[in-house]
Amino acid sequence: MTTRLSKSRIMSSLQCPKRVHLEVNRPELAKYTSAAEAAFALGHQVGEMATKIYDNGNGTLVEYSGGSFSSAIRLTGELMGSLLRAPIFEATIEHQSVLVREDVLLPVGDSDWHLVEVKASTKLKPAHVHDCAIQAWVHIGAGYPLSRVALAHIDRGFEYQGGDDYDGLLVEQDITGQVFDLQPSVPLWVERARDAVEGPMPDISVGAHCRKPYECPFIEFCWPSETPYPVQGLGGNAKKLGEWIGAGYRDIRDVPASKLVSDQQRRIRRITLSGTAELLPGAHQFADALPYPRYYLDFETINPAIPIWPGTRPYQMLPFQWSLHIERQKNGALDHAEFLDLSGDAPMRSLAESLISACGSDGPVLVYTDFEARRIRELAELFADLTTPLQAILSRLVDLHPVTRANYYHPDMLGSWSIKAVLPTIAPDMDYAALEGIHEGTEASAAYLEAINPATPSERRGSIRSDLLRYCRHDTEAMVRLMRFFQSS
Repeated sequence: MTTRLSKSRIMSSLQCPKRVHLEVNRPELAKYTSAAEAAFALGHQVGEMATKIYDNGNGTLVEYSGGSFSSAIRLTGELMGSLLRAPIFEATIEHQSVLVREDVLLPVGDSDWHLVEVKASTKLKPAHVHDCAIQAWVHIGAGYPLSRVALAHIDRGFEYQGGDDYDGLLVEQDITGQVFDLQPSVPLWVERARDAVEGPMPDISVGAHCRKPYECPFIEFCWPSETPYPVQGLGGNAKKLGEWIGAGYRDIRDVPASKLVSDQQRRIRRITLSGTAELLPGAHQFADALPYPRYYLDFETINPAIPIWPGTRPYQMLPFQWSLHIERQKNGALDHAEFLDLSGDAPMRSLAESLISACGSDGPVLVYTDFEARRIRELAELFADLTTPLQAILSRLVDLHPVTRANYYHPDMLGSWSIKAVLPTIAPDMDYAALEGIHEGTEASAAYLEAINPATPSERRGSIRSDLLRYCRHDTEAMVRLMRFFQSS
């Protein structure tokens, strides 16, 4: 029996034959990150918006609710053969046991069709052309006319004016020539995918392809994880890491020093071999020199592909929450302030005004990475009358990340200086994994969008509010603990 393949399965095989084999034969090994799940949800959201944009009032969405695709394939054929020609969304077509669902089919003339593939990205990528080539091969092979193929992606310059008017959100690029040029290659891709699915698991070494063009959900299965300090903790070039793993090196401590290519890799290996953390005097000197009061600041943000407030653009980074711990003297009691608005109104101005009030007029404002600095600059651009006080806060920012990176490393950080990697090594009681509800920024963004949805029950909204406040507060308290760790060293 010939294995039925989907477009996504063939795309997976182009990235790595081992990936598609695992997707079909060992799906339980897949582990999707919060970011990957958010990307899936975003794709569906943009697809739904595309249906509204392209629908002329009499378009048809080909529904599929699980089980057999037979009814969807049959309905698609009826719609494409109908005298009443209208847009078709999620047209379901099969050819040689390869099944595709086409985002948008637009009728042209008496029998022709234009295919529009919709992506949530902001530009055309090579993988998109391959994606469309597979669809065109199935479409034409099933006996349907096709004269044009376009890729519709988000126009990052689009500014939402309100009123649920998203005309202009998507911009099309005609890729008909590229897609038709690839048609002879598609049967070879199909054969390659079937061989990978039906045969034994392909012996493919790990490398840069594990994250390009998309992050593979089988990374944890394929990359070393059985040792205390997997070799990928050395960081750097994924191709080189793959070569080391292919040569049999599984643990950071196994890799000969002569093969390392950067001072950072040599440092990670040296400290990992020692088995103990390294804390240099510079950390204490830095922490001891900072005056009081100290303000520890963290933002949470959203960057929706489809703007939700007038005057905003796709993927614009918009802060909706802040937490501020205030330390007025060494090892003294902490004050705390916070902002979170779940009304659904644009929160940026209230957020900026409340932050200006809470930060006072003197004392360093500590952050971790330059994320907060970029958001404050953007707020100053949004609200010209707040530029001066926001610039004053900006001038007081002190970034803990480069100081930590230069002066501290623990083997358990596995090559990462993110606050989530550092914190468990200095304050095990504050491990992010132990938090309830929200554990990282992608989850916080998704939770906020759920909370401001009018359809969300009030009880659920209250639970999200508690989770968001707890998570953001955890971030600023983490920086306090880090500074006190440096000072006590």
